[in-house]
Amino acid sequence: MPEGLAKRAEAARVRAMFEAAGALPVETSVLQPAELLLDLYGEDIRARAYVTSDALRGEQMLRPDFTVPVVQMHMQHGAEPARYTYSGEVFRRQEDDASRANEYLQVGYEIFERDAPHEADAEVFALMSSVLRGLPLRAATGDIGILMAAVEGLRTTARRKAALRRHIWRPKRFRALIDRFSGRSEVPASRLALLAAADPFAQAAPEIGLRGRREIEARIAALREDAAEGPLGAGEVALMEAILAVQETLPNALEQLSDIAVDMPAIAKAVEGLRRRTGALAARGVDVAQLAFEGSYGRASMEYYDGFVFGFYAEARADLPPVASGGRYDALTRQLGQGTEIPAVGGVVRPGLMLGLKEGSL
Repeated sequence: MPEGLAKRAEAARVRAMFEAAGALPVETSVLQPAELLLDLYGEDIRARAYVTSDALRGEQMLRPDFTVPVVQMHMQHGAEPARYTYSGEVFRRQEDDASRANEYLQVGYEIFERDAPHEADAEVFALMSSVLRGLPLRAATGDIGILMAAVEGLRTTARRKAALRRHIWRPKRFRALIDRFSGRSEVPASRLALLAAADPFAQAAPEIGLRGRREIEARIAALREDAAEGPLGAGEVALMEAILAVQETLPNALEQLSDIAVDMPAIAKAVEGLRRRTGALAARGVDVAQLAFEGSYGRASMEYYDGFVFGFYAEARADLPPVASGGRYDALTRQLGQGTEIPAVGGVVRPGLMLGLKEGSL
């Protein structure tokens, strides 16, 4: 059988398994409005997506994933609770590694469930595990919600918290902000001179670019306000670093995070959620004693994940992308719901990678 047909047959098999689990099959357009995706992800998405323009519809983007259009569809006219499945191509630009596919099949399973979010997390993970059973994969899990709760609990300004929240998915930038806010890194001399100047525009060059004078003045005022704020406490920074450093089996990670929560009560609710999810996973037959948990896991995923995150990776091919991945995205439903929201979680598998692992061609 030709390779393309074999991949589609594998995708159809996986989608049938998701339908058997109660999912309603849905379709989405290959071309998606770029404005919405740029609003959600920021301009960073341009580096990973194919963008084109239409005289009538404006900028359009080849579908980078299915989740956003499925959420839109559900928030407009979906029932509760709901389970959906889909299958089709997604498109990602590859500028660093020509061996990685820029177009590939994805099959997904999404749950919109208001009353039992931890059980829904466990359902998605267990279903993905069953679909992938027999393949040489390792599973990794995390919880972005714990890190978000830790940021919210910091004794600092709302502006600093917002900056840290925005860069949770950019680990290097997040680290740089922690170092700056804690006083570990020095403020550049050029910035100090700007903040100290009575009139920052006195010897400025002509205004060019998209930012006007008012925006620049607002930014300078914000920098001055931040410079006047005291540093983050060393204890808080140490606790944040301890969360990010957790890399254990799920029961041991839960114990470590529970200990951290004693000194950082802001994460207690999120850690309790992790405890309930662990119980729900065990109830579905997942061997939680062997399941890996990483405090920093998921920070290279799509930015809409805000809770449980997971991935399945080929044990012998660390260079491959995840064969399956997913997570919780409650906030995304709030952004797209126009006044309504519902807890939601989902995951996707790549049938092409599954087939390659089965046949030993990867």
